[in-house]
Amino acid sequence: MKLSDVIASVGVIILLIAFLLNLYKKIPANSRTYCFMNFAGAALCGFSSYLISFYPFVVLESIWAGFALVSFFKVPRGTSEKVQ
Repeated sequence: MKLSDVIASVGVIILLIAFLLNLYKKIPANSRTYCFMNFAGAALCGFSSYLISFYPFVVLESIWAGFALVSFFKVPRGTSEKVQ
């Protein structure tokens, strides 16, 4: 298994865990945890795509990571992680 495969696998796992935690109402979509997991997963997937020169996914994952990072900083401090 190549390094790019390992990086992509970790990124995808992080994205899927975030999705499942949100789906099963363990974390809300506007929580810092969810936003950070989306950022980390997308950044890893984007970097992996860059390593294999698959530029359409570099663009997609970079935009995804960018929006997740902006959302991370927009979540107000003291926001509860609990789902209402």
